[in-house]
Amino acid sequence: MAGERPNIKKWIVLYPVYINSKKTIAEGRRISAAKACENPTCLEIVDCCNFLKIPSAIELDKAYPRDFFMHRGRVRVLLRREDGSLYNPAIGTRKQLMHQVAELVPKHHGRTKKQEPAATSTAGPSKSGKGGKKKK
Repeated sequence: MAGERPNIKKWIVLYPVYINSKKTIAEGRRISAAKACENPTCLEIVDCCNFLKIPSAIELDKAYPRDFFMHRGRVRVLLRREDGSLYNPAIGTRKQLMHQVAELVPKHHGRTKKQEPAATSTAGPSKSGKGGKKKK
């Protein structure tokens, strides 16, 4: 890995904003909202790249310029070997990579586990929450 570090600057940059369905094109989304996923994280993108057998690295200290305060981090991805052959023959361009990752992120194991407790917790506060005027 130490040998790959100097070459990481030549890798493709993939910000989570590029595949976020909640963002507009003016805010940085690069694929259609129908094919994008909701609020992806750098860790989910890296896991998807590992699943696709594509080398990737996280840079947590970097941020998308238009979205500086909200989400930190970006992912560097290497699509081609030094001899020019693809790591994954199905993915040859950035756009294809974005579509594949956006398709895999909703199926990410961390995301599916997060949604199960969230469904039970949303029902909880609505039952226990009492509103209205206070009794005198």
